[in-house]
Amino acid sequence: MTLFTQSALALSLSISLAFGANVAQAESLAIINATVHTATEQGVLNNATVVIENGTIAAINPNNPKTDSVIDAKGAILTPGFIAAMNDMGLVEVGAVATSRDARDKEADIGFDPSFAFNPLASTITFARKGGITRNIVTSGGGESIFAGQTFVVDLSGDFDSVIANNTGLYVELGATDEGSRATGMQQLIHQLEDTQKTLTKTQKANKSDKDDSDEPSREDSIISAVLAGDIPLIVAVDRASDIIHLIKLKQDFELDLIIVNGADAVLVAEPLAQANIPVVIDAMRNLPESFDSLHNSLENAGKLAKAGVKVAIALPGDSHSVYALRYSAGNAVANGMDYNDALAALTANIADIFHLDSGRIAVGKPADLVLWSGDPFEFSTRIEKMWIAGEEQSLHSRQDELRDRYLKKTDMPAAYR
Repeated sequence: MTLFTQSALALSLSISLAFGANVAQAESLAIINATVHTATEQGVLNNATVVIENGTIAAINPNNPKTDSVIDAKGAILTPGFIAAMNDMGLVEVGAVATSRDARDKEADIGFDPSFAFNPLASTITFARKGGITRNIVTSGGGESIFAGQTFVVDLSGDFDSVIANNTGLYVELGATDEGSRATGMQQLIHQLEDTQKTLTKTQKANKSDKDDSDEPSREDSIISAVLAGDIPLIVAVDRASDIIHLIKLKQDFELDLIIVNGADAVLVAEPLAQANIPVVIDAMRNLPESFDSLHNSLENAGKLAKAGVKVAIALPGDSHSVYALRYSAGNAVANGMDYNDALAALTANIADIFHLDSGRIAVGKPADLVLWSGDPFEFSTRIEKMWIAGEEQSLHSRQDELRDRYLKKTDMPAAYR
């Protein structure tokens, strides 16, 4: 076989595979008799039908839908896929193995884009799917600067094209430090915004004067410019109320799209946060003071913020190995006073709104990121029956299942050798 023939055969095979994938995706599906938690103003729809076509939700409760296949949910709960956020999933495989950690770099700064290190085949991704997670906002672990780098968005299909968008937000870490004063970090952020704003103004004036002596903006200036323009959010990890107050003023001064992450003291300033339309991404399981910045940690905080009118997203910031348990965090928030629908929105619609994602709701035209549950998704005993990402059914088999099967397998060897 000649090299040309081999190349032609490979090209033909790749085209066939691509065509086959498109045909598979084009198959329509109706999920009938489902209890649909839409995460929209429609609320919960009983005995409902959801139709999927070409990876999107094509119809809800249509008359006599004609589809290629039908799944009878038999009353089971159908929700939007949950969206995780602010973790290093796909950037870290084993935390104790340095060569498998790509989330952090001591030189990470404004321009650090960790999406170049994302591994869609990481074992944490298949495990997170078992927790109902279909999308994730990934962030870096930062470095020595307050600017930890940029966030990016992925789906959890495990495909090599699963990075949906990169450079989606600038992540900043403020608050207490082991050395020096927290004031330095806050000043650095303010000065960076002010300096870039001045540079932009100077460049605009030079352009109006038809002068060619204006310098091209640096990569860092371009990113800060996007923040100042509101094109991407400024995502700030901070806990203490006094720091949050400074950030509220910063949002107003620069008209920023600001997101607070962690926010142990956010309940103390819930009213000004709600008035300033600043959302909070919170770990609802934080219940003990970890430092002098987090003396107001409480299992009730997520519910209190939501009741005060703050848009709340529930997340498990940091370690991606625990993302599987995101739904339990929401369940505990409900057990400690959060409205059930608010908790569901905190994993779906709210987080989609906060990070500007076209997902998180069961509505016509939205991506068909859906999860069919055996029971209440916030209950520990509930399991996933089926999951779809962009209309494609996903495997729920993970490395943990393989380990279970391996060590439960009966052999002639003594137990210690299995």
